[in-house]
Amino acid sequence: MLGIFIFYSAHAQSTDTAHLYNPKDDAVKEIAVAVKKAKAENKFVLIQGGGNWCSWCKRFSITVANDPKLDSIVNADFVVYHLNYSGENKNQAVFAKYGFPQRFGFPVFIILDDNGKLLHTQNSAYLEEGKGYNHDKIAEFFENWRPTALDPKNYKD
Repeated sequence: MLGIFIFYSAHAQSTDTAHLYNPKDDAVKEIAVAVKKAKAENKFVLIQGGGNWCSWCKRFSITVANDPKLDSIVNADFVVYHLNYSGENKNQAVFAKYGFPQRFGFPVFIILDDNGKLLHTQNSAYLEEGKGYNHDKIAEFFENWRPTALDPKNYKD
């Protein structure tokens, strides 16, 4: 039962910002579970790298969870995993596997296809506006990296 709770809580944007990231996660295993779920549901994986210490990470999750359009896009097209980076667990091997996305600061977003292949790394600074996030920029980011956006069938002559 606890495993089911951890799985579902790790894969949704949330307003419970105190527990977005779990430093004790086996990130390799959790990402593999997310990829398997994405494959079964015809979705991509959205990894949000950061930590419970990160105010911008919390702000992003709250922004998405409280905006019906953004929340809808995420639920329809992505399996979300919060990849921890903290003094307790920097997940260095996982971040290295995806090309050191922490170089952009946090949060950082990693998009994987339904086979676990890295498609895109997004610097969150491009989604910010003032002391928050720009909802239209977030929507555009999600829409440009959803499975249908990369489906060759949508680009036939």
